[in-house]
Amino acid sequence: MSTFNRKNFLRTSMVGGVAASFFNHKSVIATYSIPENSSSQVSITTDDNRADMVFHTLKPFSKQIKQAIGNPRVIIKPNNELIYVPLACTRVDTLDGVLKFLQSINKLDNVIIAESIASGSTLEGFKNYGYFDLLSKYPVKLVDLDAETYDVMYVVIEKEMKPFPVRVASIMPNSNSYIISVARMKTHSSFVASFSLKNIVFGAPIKDIGFTFFSEDKRFSANVVETKPNTVSYKRIIHGDGFPGINYNIFSLAWQLHPHLALMDGYEGMEGNGPTLGTPIEHRICVASQDWLAADRVGIELMGIHFSKVGYLNFCTQAGMGVADLNKIEIVVENIADHIKNTSFLIIMKK
Repeated sequence: MSTFNRKNFLRTSMVGGVAASFFNHKSVIATYSIPENSSSQVSITTDDNRADMVFHTLKPFSKQIKQAIGNPRVIIKPNNELIYVPLACTRVDTLDGVLKFLQSINKLDNVIIAESIASGSTLEGFKNYGYFDLLSKYPVKLVDLDAETYDVMYVVIEKEMKPFPVRVASIMPNSNSYIISVARMKTHSSFVASFSLKNIVFGAPIKDIGFTFFSEDKRFSANVVETKPNTVSYKRIIHGDGFPGINYNIFSLAWQLHPHLALMDGYEGMEGNGPTLGTPIEHRICVASQDWLAADRVGIELMGIHFSKVGYLNFCTQAGMGVADLNKIEIVVENIADHIKNTSFLIIMKK
C-alpha cells in the first residue's frame, strides 16, 4: 500500500470496529482531537555531540514541559527492538541528554526508563547498550515492562472479523504516567518508517513467558510465539498479518498508547531494510515536540519519504490526533529544508 486514503481507512475501520467493541473498562477508547485551526511547535537541532544535541532540542520547551509533567511519574521509553543491533536502538548518550534536560527543570524525582525489547531479554539489552551506567549519574530506575502488571486491549488480524487480545503494561496507558518517547529515526520493512508513536505502541505490549495462548488457530499461534518455548509476544499480534492490519492496529492503539513528549534521534539514522538489516545514514539531527504526530510528520519529511506512504500516520491525521499539516507546524531553531535526506526504504510484502 503506497497511498492511504479515505477508502482504505473506512475498509480497515469496519474490521477495527469489531475489536473496539470488546475493550474492557480499563481500555475504553478515549476520544481526543486537535482543533482544526491549531498549530504545533517542533524543535529541530543539529550538533556534533549527541547528548548536547538532545538537550538543546528540548530546551525551547522547558517551561511547557515542566508544567505538563506536573506530579506524575515520568516514563522514558527508549526504542530497543533488538538486543544485538545498536543501530536500531536508542543510544545511552541520547538518554543522558534527556535526563540532563529533566534535571535542568527539576523533574528527576520520579523517573524510570522502561522497555519491553521485542527480541530477547530487556535487561540484557539494557546491559548491552550501557544503560546501567546511568544509574550512577541520575536517580532513575530501569524497568522491564514484561515484569509489570498488564491491561488487555484488542487488535485485529487482517481478513478476520474478530478481535484478538494483547497484554499491555499497565503503567503505559496510565493517567499517572508522563510518557517520553525516545526513538531512533529509521526505516522499517513492515510499515516504511519508525518514529515516536510506533515506539510506544510496540513497546507497551509485553512478552509473556510461560503463558500458553488459548487460540486453537495454529496459523495465528505461530505468528505470536517467540523462539523461546511458552513465550507469547503480544507485539507480534499487532502486526495484523498484513499491511492494512498493522497500520490500522497502530492507529487504533494510539488513542491510548501515545507519547506526551516525542523525541527522535537522527544523529545517525537508518535506511534500507530496517530495523534488522538497515544501513547507517549520517544525519546529525534531532526532533522534539509535545505533539507526537507533528514530530513524526517532520521526521518523515526530514527522511525524504512521502507522507502518503506511512499508513498509520495518515490514519491518525484523519482522526485528528495531532497536527500533520506542515503549514500549521511551527519549526523552532533549524529549518526542515536544510536537513532533508533522501532515505531509501524497503517494504517486505507478505503473501
